[in-house]
Amino acid sequence: MQNYDVIIIGGGVIGSAVARELCRYRLKVGVLEKESDVCTQTSGRNTGMLHAGFLYKPGTLKAACAVEGNLEFDQVARELDVPFKRTGKLIVGFTEEHRQRLLQMIERGKINGVPGMELIGRKRMDEIDPSAGGNFAIYCPTSGILDPFLYTVALAENAVKNGAKYHLYTKVTGHEVLPDGMHLLHTAGKGDFSARWVVNSAGLQSAEISAMLGIPGYVIQPIKGEYFVLDKKAGVFARIPVYPAPTEKNTFDTHATPTVDGNVLVGPNSFPVEDGEDYSVSQSGMDGLQESGARMFAHMKRDYYIRTFAGARPKRIDPLTGEIQDFLIERRDDVPGVINLVGIESPGITSALPIARRAVALLREKEALTPNPDFDPVHRGIRRFHDQPADVQAALIRENPDYGEIVCRCETVTRAEILQAIHNPLGVCTVNGIKVRTRASMGRCQGGYCETRITAMIREELGKKVEEVCLGNGSSYMFTGYVKGGDRT
Repeated sequence: MQNYDVIIIGGGVIGSAVARELCRYRLKVGVLEKESDVCTQTSGRNTGMLHAGFLYKPGTLKAACAVEGNLEFDQVARELDVPFKRTGKLIVGFTEEHRQRLLQMIERGKINGVPGMELIGRKRMDEIDPSAGGNFAIYCPTSGILDPFLYTVALAENAVKNGAKYHLYTKVTGHEVLPDGMHLLHTAGKGDFSARWVVNSAGLQSAEISAMLGIPGYVIQPIKGEYFVLDKKAGVFARIPVYPAPTEKNTFDTHATPTVDGNVLVGPNSFPVEDGEDYSVSQSGMDGLQESGARMFAHMKRDYYIRTFAGARPKRIDPLTGEIQDFLIERRDDVPGVINLVGIESPGITSALPIARRAVALLREKEALTPNPDFDPVHRGIRRFHDQPADVQAALIRENPDYGEIVCRCETVTRAEILQAIHNPLGVCTVNGIKVRTRASMGRCQGGYCETRITAMIREELGKKVEEVCLGNGSSYMFTGYVKGGDRT
């Protein structure tokens, strides 16, 4: 049995933010993550927006945490070496009804403390981004775009640097409280773990884990969204995220969002599902995105489509009315030693560190914590060869010849970068794990050239059998055997 002061269930962006914040104190911190990596589910299956905070009801945690997280993110991105652009955002309208909703949104933004929002006409819109649809728009200058994969990885790796221990492929299956008050967590095949404190940050499974820990009654409704990924050829036309005017229920329909790497994401649609981990996409859904996306982005062409994907948001709903509820961050005296985070959906990426600070504050109300004088908030990611000027590229190759071998042609990812990703601090060893850390296989050919080479490198570097290398979770094996008497050495 492995013993910790605090165990976090769920290592996505929220769990990893909590782990990093806990490492500011002298605590033994463990993270139990059931997936192969920290960004395979909700934390990595989203638009990558840094939200400003104008959409959320004043006085809610969603509003407060979004504004707080937005305003601090320039510093956070510098500390964690996360690609980030404060692009601003357009929320566009076509009708007088849309105009009235946008004016209401500006007022809500002012109440929430969002600076600089204004209603602009078509002429100003063309100056900002002529590819945006609509007759008028809100311009919100504080919105931005970031890499959700690298942000989550950076939080997790910085937590590890400061002493946290991650346990991947570790699904919690049971819980009991021992006579001395310690929490005992049972897992599927990875043994038992004990801790004085347990933090529930299980995302789509947060209601299930909450009940397991002794706090039943919460309901999570997964809301699925499908996306198109457009080639960088489309990205040259997209300067700023473009959203439609909100619906009567104060939600957004399909939007077009440039990524920090130059692609465009079009989506999501939005519909409830029973299985939040079903990431398939439907033809009808993609047809709908084609139509609705074209209203937001003038260059919505099939020639630019390179991939589709889906994600799910864990909305907490009232079990009687079905109404969507606020973030839940709680500690209960009748269930000691538990910090409960339930229904953390959008704007979860933006709100991750504010949520983490509130969670740690609840723990500190019950237990005096000693600051960790060795805590280092700085993380440095893998240096991207593609982004360097020619003279720096030449110097890197002279220093390390592996920078001179291109593994992924579409994204110009070198062998040196792949090797750094394979030997990552979390021990992630899947092809998708390399992908999100380096962008290898994210280009036009979507891995047609480089995936077999990455598989071979994982096998060689980690001493794995070829049948053991997976694309992502579980049994997603890259190869299941040999053909034509292939070399088994």
